[in-house]
Amino acid sequence: MKDKQILVTGGGGFLGKAIVKKLVALGSRVTSFSRQSYSDLDQLGVHQIQGDLRVESQVQEAVRGKDIVFHVAAKPGIWGPYQEYFSINVTGTSNVISACFDQGVGQLIYTSSPSVVFNGKDMEGVDENVPYPDTYHAPYPETKALAEKRVREASLKGLQTISLRPHLIWGPEDNHLVPGIISRAHRLKKVGRLDDLVDTIYVDNAADAHVLASQGLDRDPSLSGNVYFISQDEPVSKWALANEFLKAANLPPIQGHISEKGAILAGTLCEFFYRLFRIRKDPPMTVFVARELATSHWFDISRVKNDLGYTPKVSISEGLERLHQWLAHSGDQNEAHPGN
Repeated sequence: MKDKQILVTGGGGFLGKAIVKKLVALGSRVTSFSRQSYSDLDQLGVHQIQGDLRVESQVQEAVRGKDIVFHVAAKPGIWGPYQEYFSINVTGTSNVISACFDQGVGQLIYTSSPSVVFNGKDMEGVDENVPYPDTYHAPYPETKALAEKRVREASLKGLQTISLRPHLIWGPEDNHLVPGIISRAHRLKKVGRLDDLVDTIYVDNAADAHVLASQGLDRDPSLSGNVYFISQDEPVSKWALANEFLKAANLPPIQGHISEKGAILAGTLCEFFYRLFRIRKDPPMTVFVARELATSHWFDISRVKNDLGYTPKVSISEGLERLHQWLAHSGDQNEAHPGN
């Protein structure tokens, strides 16, 4: 990938920046396309373009002259108007696909999500043959599924694509999962049965998988159109891992517990009142979150190991140690700069 011209959408984000770092280390000439500029990327020598995925002309300009596009940017979350999710996750992805065709880009590596196939029930050891569900309980998984389908359709029209489904990405500089758990530490409760397992993935391992996807297409173009689950290949108790995150932040473990039915009822009521009063911030519970928390979801990643040679280089224990060090350093910085 040396000297390749590469665009990373969302290059300043948590996963996007990890991918950028890998590409820069390989000698690629990287451009990031995001809504804002990031000093970290300046320090890496990354060219930055500020723009909006929803504006086709801006996407076309960002894609022009590129050999490979890593489409990482998306609107995540559990709540909000469907149209906001659709405009970024679906229309934005369609704009990226169109630009790839128009600008003669050879490859598109797309960051999807296992939630695109979540049907509200346990998913234990399933592989990429599991179908999309008929209904979704939140706009994020539904719009990510629509986007993934468009990427797969593009592969049938000649664009080389691979879609990756990383589950619960975490690590230093996480701005979503770990901070969310820490910020809710005082009111977190375990949901449903306590022996369920989930897959996770350390951020550097997720970035490695994206690079391997591009290299895999170079080696074997017949992989185009494939979708892969990626993970630590080590299912864990979500509650044990959440407690490890809290421990890394020097916080006590989760104490309370609520049944699955109780969580779904709470989510239903929260959604009703949040819609009624048009509250935009995330509710404390939703039906989608209740079902996610009450079920197992771990995946057979044999396909990505066989096709792309993926193995997680950073173990969960090593990742937790890195996370602890980062949280401690972040705390020291915040104490030194209380205005931050």
